[in-house]
Order: sequence, then C-alpha cells, then structure tokens
Amino acid sequence: MNVITVAKASQGLANYLLRTCAHPSVVIGYDSRLKSDVFQREAAAVFAANGIRVHAWKDLLPVPTVSYAVRALGASAGVMITASHNPSKYNGYKVYGADGCQITTEAAEEILKEIEGVDPFADVKRMAWPEALEQQCVSYIPETVPTAFIEEVRNQSVLYGDAVDRDVAIVYSPLNGTGLVPVTRVLEESGFTNITVVEEQRNPDGHFPTCPYPNPEIREAMELGLQYCRKTGADLMLATDPDCDRCGIAVRDGDDYTLLTGNEVGLLLLDYICSQRQKHGRMPKKPVFVKTIVTMDLAEKIAEHYGVETVNVLTGFKFIGEVIGRLEKDGRAGDYICGFEESYGYLTGSYVRDKDAVNAAFMICEMFAFYKTRGISLLQKLEELYRSY
Repeated sequence: MNVITVAKASQGLANYLLRTCAHPSVVIGYDSRLKSDVFQREAAAVFAANGIRVHAWKDLLPVPTVSYAVRALGASAGVMITASHNPSKYNGYKVYGADGCQITTEAAEEILKEIEGVDPFADVKRMAWPEALEQQCVSYIPETVPTAFIEEVRNQSVLYGDAVDRDVAIVYSPLNGTGLVPVTRVLEESGFTNITVVEEQRNPDGHFPTCPYPNPEIREAMELGLQYCRKTGADLMLATDPDCDRCGIAVRDGDDYTLLTGNEVGLLLLDYICSQRQKHGRMPKKPVFVKTIVTMDLAEKIAEHYGVETVNVLTGFKFIGEVIGRLEKDGRAGDYICGFEESYGYLTGSYVRDKDAVNAAFMICEMFAFYKTRGISLLQKLEELYRSY
C-alpha cells in the first residue's frame, strides 16, 4: 500500500465511475493509520484530474461516516482509507456504492478489471492538491454532515421517556483511532458525562504503541482499559477499533471485569430493543432483524418471541446493508430494527449501510444504564436470556 498503488486503484475506480455515472462524485475519508491522510489526498488528486467531484473529510472520522456522507451528499461512491483492526503495518482501500453500502461482488469484479488495466506510470491522471482545492474540484465536507450523523445515532434511543440513571461510570478507549470525538460527543450530548478516556490510547496514532493489535475482540486490546476500570471502579468499559466500526465491552463482575463476546452483546441489544419497542408500542408492523449465518442462532429465537422476522445473510456486514437497502426500496426502511454479526459489528438504524461503533457505544451505554437503574447487571440479563430460551 503506497501512493502508486493508491493512485492505480483510484484511476481504475475513476474509469468505472465515468463509464457508469453521468456526473460522478466521490466521498473520501481516512482513519488514524500510517499515511492514511497522504493516501486520501492521493486518491482525491486522481479523481479530481478525471473530472470527478470530490467531497473530502477534513479530519479523520469513523468508517460509517463515509457510508452516511455518500447518501447525504448524493455521491456516486465512497472511499475509506483504513485497515480496520489489523496490525499497524497494514492499510487498505475500502469502496462504497451510491447506496452507502460496501460494493457488491459484481461491482468489485468490474472495478478490479479496470484497476488491472491501469499502468500506474502511464495511465494515471493527477491534479496537485492545492490546485484541486482552488478550482473546487475537491471540497471539504461541512460540519453539518457529521452533526447530522450524530443526531441520527441519538435518534436510535428506545427509552421513550423511561427513567434511567446516566451517571454510570464509563471507561472508554478509541484504541488510538477515530472514535474519540464522535463517541464522547454522542454520549455527552445524551447525558453520559461520567466518562474516563484511556489517556495512552486517546489520540490518533497509527503505530498503536500500547496495543499492537488494535482489535476489541481480543483481551490484549482491552487490558489497558481494564486497568483504568480497576483504578476508577468503573461500571462499564468500551473500546472501539481504529476505524470505529467495531465495539467491544467489559462489565463489572464482582471485584473484576468480564468481557462479553460479540454474540452476547448482540443478543442483549436485540432483546433490549425489541422489549422496549414492544412495551411502548413502537414495534413496526413487519419488523426485521438481520444477522450473518455465523452469528449465534439464539438471536433468531429471541426475534421470534417478539414476532420479528430474522433474515440470515452471508458473512460480512455489507450483506446486512444490502437487506436494509432492499427494504428501503420497498418503502420499508422503518421495518429494520437491528442487525449484528459475531465479530462485534452492530447497527440499530437504517441511516447507514455499515456497522457503526458510534451507534453501538451509545446503545450499549443506554442499555447498560437502563438495566443498572433497575438493579440488573448485563451478566444477570444474559443469564435470564439463556434460561428463557
């Protein structure tokens, strides 16, 4: 992954967009990985030189914000420079379609053909970054877009006026990635202000010095946060991966803390959302829950109990996004209530087409606070689900 391969990929994608779209435009985002900002500008320079309008994030932001911005700005495609939760030496190039979903297998094959046909030293068009900005071929995405994204996340609340103690003590780690600003913002704006951030993992750093494998699925990535929990006596620990589309948690268990798996958190969220919607008469007439085939089958039993249809899809959150897109085309976007995969990816609304750890962090905190206010721990609730089903 370097400026040459990024330019080649961008030229191939540009060729595809010019062939399939009348007036193509692209949203480009980037995360905290090494040279992600350089690669964003390189991609933008190629698109601009090909006459494709570029909407660029001025600062690093989570991967789901690219999915959101593509749809909000009516762009033809989105590009995110990220390698998700892989070790620090990696980086990657992730492409979204006009629907805000990761590109389909068919589109990927067509784009790959275009990329393979590009000679990176002879066929790549490129415009200097200052010139692209000056000629407005590239423009920064206004602050109104991430603000609207945050509002969409907050709109996923299912409290509907129920009392909840928001003073729960939370330790949060963005794992030196993109999550700090949006996650703390959505929590604080929702009344969760007792938040301690893991200082060593607060700021973006592609070297991940305290966490060489920044994946919240593994205990090593959570260990520093757990140390903070023991010092502060926190009730809950959250960690989001560098591009902030996965979220891992740990909850107090006596004098120690227990990490919950992606399956366990997903089961808890599904039951919480369904029970709240049912209690308050907010369940749609034909509710739909989506999960991947490798995700725990117990989720389907919970959904069935609440009269919710389960749709099983292939492994990968883009297939969950495709289901949401089909529902939207049928005028049923509101029927989608929740989707998750065992690898710590969750989404409770149709405002994006990818897993969203900002949304996950917010909903987990709301759920945790709701049960804690009623004297119930998440571990107790999980045991209740096991007994019931």
